[in-house]
Amino acid sequence: MDALVIVIVVLVVLLVVLGIAAISMYNGFVRNRNLIQESWRQIDVELNRRYELIPNLVETVRAFAAHERNTLEDVTRLRNQAQSVASHESGLPSEQRSQVEEQLSGAVRNLIVSVEAYPELRSNVNFLELQKQLAETEDRIAAGRRFYNANVRAYNTKIDSVPSNIIAGMFNFEKATYFEVNDPQVRQAPDVSFGEIAYRGEQQQRPSAAPPAPPVQNDPQALPNPNAQAPYQPPQAQGGAPQPAPWQQPQQPQQQDPRQQPPGQGYQPPR
Repeated sequence: MDALVIVIVVLVVLLVVLGIAAISMYNGFVRNRNLIQESWRQIDVELNRRYELIPNLVETVRAFAAHERNTLEDVTRLRNQAQSVASHESGLPSEQRSQVEEQLSGAVRNLIVSVEAYPELRSNVNFLELQKQLAETEDRIAAGRRFYNANVRAYNTKIDSVPSNIIAGMFNFEKATYFEVNDPQVRQAPDVSFGEIAYRGEQQQRPSAAPPAPPVQNDPQALPNPNAQAPYQPPQAQGGAPQPAPWQQPQQPQQQDPRQQPPGQGYQPPR
């Protein structure tokens, strides 16, 4: 009887431990899924902002660069297609959404590169402001994409790991889709080269190496150097005439000591 009670107690403890572990893993899946959804909403906000900036950018380029008709049509078509796919999605992005957004990023980048041949457009204030806002939006999209993909990787790893995969199978937790950009050129945001294009359209030169300093010349108007030694100026006498320098003064004959006589002569006292 005592052995049976011990077995029952052990089984109950095991069931409680397994139940706590299952609940903990289930809550972990829910927490990761909510984190993925939250990180995707941040990206979706920036993507919608890009949808709003692209028409203004296209109209500005069209007014100055009518020859870029094909590029403008591609950007407009991909923008409408991406917006249509986004309107039919209520949750996380699909592979089709990722592909369309990648193509749209590439088309916008090609448009920015093609306008380098139009100096008037490069000096337009509206275009420079749109280019700046678009570059900032692309940077935020790239940062949000890295955060989103990191959460997706942690979530998918739990689904494939043991024993959390048992809980994922019991409650139908499916893997999330990455929002990736495979084109290395698309990974780079449009560059806003304010160093080469001035704000008012004035062409600026790249800073070059500083020229060597010219040799110092004696300028009479230059300020005196406090550390330099001033030339010797003889003091003025009472009459106004300058006194000669010490080395120019006449030397006085030295008086000989009568005791110092040439050899051969004795000392003779004065009479």
